[in-house]
Amino acid sequence: MVNTTETPTTTEQSWQERAKKAESQVATLLQEMEYLKAQVRLLTAKRYGASSEKSKQNSNQLSLFDSVFNEAEASTEAFAPEPELVSVPAHKRKKSKGKKGQVLEGLPENIIEYHLSEEEMVCSCCGNQRHVIRQEITKELAVIPPQFSVNVHVQDVCGCRHCEASGNGSEQIIVAAPKPNRAFPGSIASPSVVAHVIEEKYVMGVPLYRQEQQWARRGILLSRQNMANWVVHAAQNWFEPIYTRMKEILLEQDIIMADETSIQVLREDGKTPESKSFMWVYRSGRYGLGIVLYEYQPSRAQDHPKEFLKGFKGYLTTDGYAVYNSLPDDVINTGCWSHARRKFDEAIKASGGKQKNPKALEGLEFIKKLYDIERALKEHDPQSRYEERLLQSKPILKAFLAWLQATNSESLPKSHLGKAINYCLNQWEPLNTFLLDGRLEIDNNRTERSIKSFVIARKNFLFCVAPYGAKASAVTFALIESAKENGLKPFEYLKFLLEELPNATTKDLDKYMPWSEDIPEHCRTPKRR
Repeated sequence: MVNTTETPTTTEQSWQERAKKAESQVATLLQEMEYLKAQVRLLTAKRYGASSEKSKQNSNQLSLFDSVFNEAEASTEAFAPEPELVSVPAHKRKKSKGKKGQVLEGLPENIIEYHLSEEEMVCSCCGNQRHVIRQEITKELAVIPPQFSVNVHVQDVCGCRHCEASGNGSEQIIVAAPKPNRAFPGSIASPSVVAHVIEEKYVMGVPLYRQEQQWARRGILLSRQNMANWVVHAAQNWFEPIYTRMKEILLEQDIIMADETSIQVLREDGKTPESKSFMWVYRSGRYGLGIVLYEYQPSRAQDHPKEFLKGFKGYLTTDGYAVYNSLPDDVINTGCWSHARRKFDEAIKASGGKQKNPKALEGLEFIKKLYDIERALKEHDPQSRYEERLLQSKPILKAFLAWLQATNSESLPKSHLGKAINYCLNQWEPLNTFLLDGRLEIDNNRTERSIKSFVIARKNFLFCVAPYGAKASAVTFALIESAKENGLKPFEYLKFLLEELPNATTKDLDKYMPWSEDIPEHCRTPKRR
């Protein structure tokens, strides 16, 4: 019996294998193309769309302002106090009573009075004397541009003529009037000038070369090199002891939040000028003393947080960067739900909208519910928040985990949705840690706000020349941000330190911490009612 089944030849088998391989390559290329198209949509949304990934309270109410002007309007406050009532056709803003006066509270006042002349005080009708019925008072905010003067220190040096004439005296007969130590001996710099330079550079983001131009326009020739020397001298000699003491106090707390961002240092040993260095940020949580510390390091290696946090025991809130997992067991890593939310938001933007990626929208809704609970519990005490989280947030987390596991098998790992899901699954234990303590925050946004000040300033001065300058910047930023955290005016606080520290002792350092009650009242920012 003849077998009629045809056996494929070697050539046919080779063509079939090549066809299957080609089909596999085409499928892979199609996936890569879809991912790249999604990435283009995401980058376009980041550049031209709304910068915040937070969902709106009412997603059905969309307007031109929501889509186009969100960047400008996001920071506005509908009922913020204004100097004057503003009226436009068909609209009149309701005036809040007493708000205008609160804006001007605590400022020195110059009284400008307007009186009638003696002749005008005589009534033109009957010739009798007029009297004051009432006084109408109007307040306006005035500004005095920076005024500069020279402090001339004149010290008396006294001697005894009798002892000088008799020749019986010694060197002790010459006595100099006591004079406090200066922060910058042998320099024309005063505490107020250096505090002004620092505030302009680190708070207002004005680089030293532009400050040099400002001084020149005011008729004062002050080089950027001099200003740079003053900033470094202030950081190394006066601010660093405060920084070191704040670090000791921070490590004694049981909740710390951390993050890092890049910085360019031109003259770093063993590195090209174009390479990245890093500024690490460590700060206290909501219920700790207001401490914000920056640390410059040449890399993003795990040894840096391990060394900085040596001796710390407690919760560490981070964004999921792997180096924090190498810390000792005494450090419990707390995750950031803001980063998880951001990844689902990016998946939606990459797909071109909510309707085109319903799964990403489902994941975002789980996280939105967690934030709704946190918003409702904002004013609760830690114990109450802890209990309510177990009742309300824990069931949502359980349902979200089941959704993640089910959706993970349906999603491409390299897609934006797949990456969002994998982030949550890989970070699931840290993301759930906030349930353990009512003092813990659900995200690391507090640290990101602290690092934002540095990022904004970095856009202006672009880079640091040498590592010692970057370290001085880290110390200075720490004092400025800690001052703001404790309701202090950076300029007044830094000026106070530069005036007092040259004559203080090491044991007095706690008096100069930004939260100390010994800080003068003029250094404090008036509280808004």
